[in-house]
Amino acid sequence: MKRQTALRIHSRQLTSAIAAIAAAATLALLPAGAMAQERPADLTQLPPVPTDYTPEKTAWGDYDLSATWQIEYINNIKIVFERPEAYGNRVYVTDEEFARRLEFAQRQDGNFGEGEGVSAPGTEGLTAWVRDSDFGHRTSMLVSPANGRLPPLTPKGEELYKAGRSGWVPGQHYDWVTDFDSWDRCISRGFPASMFPFRYNNGIRIFQSPGYVVLALEMLGTRVIPIGDMPHWPGNVEGWMGNSRGRWEGKTLVVETTNIKSGDSVSQDAYARSSSPLNMATQAVPPFNTIPMSTQAKMVERITRTGENSIVYEVTYSDPEVYTQPWTARLEWARDDDYEFFEYACHEGNKAVRDYITASRAERANVAAGTKEADAVDDRARFAEVFDFDPALGPRPPRPQQ
Repeated sequence: MKRQTALRIHSRQLTSAIAAIAAAATLALLPAGAMAQERPADLTQLPPVPTDYTPEKTAWGDYDLSATWQIEYINNIKIVFERPEAYGNRVYVTDEEFARRLEFAQRQDGNFGEGEGVSAPGTEGLTAWVRDSDFGHRTSMLVSPANGRLPPLTPKGEELYKAGRSGWVPGQHYDWVTDFDSWDRCISRGFPASMFPFRYNNGIRIFQSPGYVVLALEMLGTRVIPIGDMPHWPGNVEGWMGNSRGRWEGKTLVVETTNIKSGDSVSQDAYARSSSPLNMATQAVPPFNTIPMSTQAKMVERITRTGENSIVYEVTYSDPEVYTQPWTARLEWARDDDYEFFEYACHEGNKAVRDYITASRAERANVAAGTKEADAVDDRARFAEVFDFDPALGPRPPRPQQ
């Protein structure tokens, strides 16, 4: 799917031939001030979010965040959620690793060379963003714990996670809607999962009015966030994206969210089921979409505009009944006023859910009647292992066998 971006530097001049230039040569030609933020000498250290940029203000005095932003680049360059173990505690890649990442971006941009129709002149803008952004040098979205890996689940959380049911669990049969997760049913991607890049539909539009900030997500959901000292909902009122309250701390919009729909993926009661806080459609997160969520789940987001075309988005998620400690992710949103939102044509109770149930029942009936042999291999088994790979690490290892 072609994406055009206001950030691209080479615009309509970069062709597939230019994209083949060696990454090392490109790095050598960069002006000294090309990087948005200087990397620390110690690649294990994460600098504070820069606050030297001052955004314009709205007519009512709030800092202006309104624009179309996208996190498509993060998905396309394959900077994954959990840090690959090969990086250790490094927040940033080395120069050699970055050269490989930049070369991969150039190859991706080469798909948008001169031609007709879907190959019309232009680039995706990926190379320019990787080269000029701080995030283009990062090893993962997750920054805390220090190893960039999710903390262990609690014993209760682990038990519910392993017993959970969804459309992605190997060996599972389908008999009712409670055998599917909320994303299978087009209800919710999960929260904070909805704020992380997926395989597609990665646009975010911000609208502002006095007392409110609105985050319109390209896939499944719009968040209306009141600004100011307002109480949260009563504890017995929950929502798929929770109850958010915002406040300004200097130039940063801080959003605290509680009352996220609690539950698990084990219950046969549809009303007692929750979304997983992480969705496996984000690269390198735990599989199956069955991580539970307790009533203590809470997230704190910090949204800071760091330049005309960049926002640093940081989220800390805590749920002491499920995770042994909080975790924090930090992403960079790229402004792209030419980014087109595509309809996410999905609805609850869609035909696919009914068909899955019908096919599963028929399959078991045929096996029981002896008219069909049981499948020797469950093709969902491939989801049991994380198969996303960061090209900055070198050649991709063999994919898991289906």
